[in-house]
Amino acid sequence: MTDSQQDVIEVLTTDHTEVTSLIAQIRGSSAVEERRDLADTLISELVRHSVAEEMFVYPAMKEHLPDGDQAVEHDVQEHKQLERIMKELEGAEPSDPTFDGLITQLETVLRDHVQDEETEQFPKLRASIPHEQLVTMATKVETAKKVAPTRAHPGAPNNEVFHKLVGPGVGLVDRLRDKLSGRSS
Repeated sequence: MTDSQQDVIEVLTTDHTEVTSLIAQIRGSSAVEERRDLADTLISELVRHSVAEEMFVYPAMKEHLPDGDQAVEHDVQEHKQLERIMKELEGAEPSDPTFDGLITQLETVLRDHVQDEETEQFPKLRASIPHEQLVTMATKVETAKKVAPTRAHPGAPNNEVFHKLVGPGVGLVDRLRDKLSGRSS
């Protein structure tokens, strides 16, 4: 199956696998610089994933799932938790025990979030939305991830309108900051 034929559920599930792998790599490394690079990549990938979900998946959940409003509210709260942890992680030294504590916190919230999505929300979406529409959503999600911010912004709204109107500008500034600082993203 080519990437263009993947549906949004497959794209997001792949993201979940990739960030889980990054956490394992961070845990398995003792090299400070490598841990920093991996953490920066983890943050960037999680932020882009979250923004894309908020732009395209959450509106679909609200429209197609009977409990969509509550599910989205729960997920947005988890995104906020993840953003606060990622913001702290950005400033933590990989050699400091605080860094590992933040990775553990992030992993705990992420595990719950992934569990909810993959066992409850994604199957319901797949049952409620035609495959062609899920494929179209995948394309939109992949495009959104390319222009989304790469750093956590816990004070920013977690909604579709903000991400569509302001997000690309924030993403541009983040990528510029990444390039100037040599940060992986």
